[in-house]
Order: sequence, then structure tokens, then C-alpha cells
Amino acid sequence: MKKTLVVFAHPYLEHSNSNVELINFYVRHQHFTLRDLYEEYPDFHIAAFRERKRLQQYDRFIFQFPIIWFGIPPLLKLWIDEVFDRNWVKEGENNPLKNKEVYIVVTTGGKERSFSKDGTYQYTIDEIISGLIVSLKVFDANIKDITIVYEANKLSKKEIILQKKKFVEILNQ
Repeated sequence: MKKTLVVFAHPYLEHSNSNVELINFYVRHQHFTLRDLYEEYPDFHIAAFRERKRLQQYDRFIFQFPIIWFGIPPLLKLWIDEVFDRNWVKEGENNPLKNKEVYIVVTTGGKERSFSKDGTYQYTIDEIISGLIVSLKVFDANIKDITIVYEANKLSKKEIILQKKKFVEILNQ
């Protein structure tokens, strides 16, 4: 199994059963390392050097977060701003993301049809998280899948378990 770093950012985790179910999955499996950014950096002071060093140790990454006011959570954005290093794209530099598998898991309270060109918000989730996607592509990461869980706050326990099962199947492909 690939050694996987889960970069998790949810400022209101106590209100998210769907995210808790996946977190419990990660914690139960030894090849996953869960990093809850809001737990680790409640003061928003990120140890960028330590984080960059940590990235070197992993074969695969999962970025998991909710949509917050039509974007990624502010602490995740700050983490990316401070940890991702432009020098990684230079010839001869060690790029910890190059050719690594990346999975993105996004939860939202909104309906799928709301996140379309003709929907309420007129933007897709991919467009809303485009800053993360472009950043990963600049560093030659291999984005394998973007899993979007719509109406996450309304899912039954059974539906949450089915979502988790689907995601685990994607990881095992």
C-alpha cells in the first residue's frame, strides 16, 4: 500500500458527519497519515519548513475539505501558500509532488445541480477549487480523482458509508 498523507482542513468538523466517517477510515489504516490543519494550526502559524520536509516522505496525497463560501477553507489556502515552494519547479530541485498521485475530496451542503453553468451558483466545483488544481498541476502532481460529496450535511449514515466505500474503491484502483 502507498504511504498516503491526508491534508484535511475543516473549520467546523463537529458539524460534518460525512467528513468524520472518512477521517475514521484514515485513522484505522496505518498507511494513512491524517493531518488536520485546523487541529494542528489553530493560530494559523504554519511551520512551512517542517511541512515541506514531511511531504518528502509520502507516495500519495489526499486533500480533503469542504467548500467554504465558494472556495477552499482559508487555512488550507494559507498552508498551500506557505508550504508549496516555487523553487520546486526549477531544474535539479527536489519536488515532493512531482508525479505523485493526488486525490481531492470535497464536501458541500449544496446540490449538484446548483454547481453548474445553469445552476444557482453558475460555477462548477472544479472551477471553485481551480487554484488548488492549477497549483498541483504546476508542480507536476498526478491528479487521479476529484470526489465531490454534494448535500453532505443531509446524507444518512448509510449514504455516508456508501460514499466512503466508493472513495476507497477509487483509491484502490
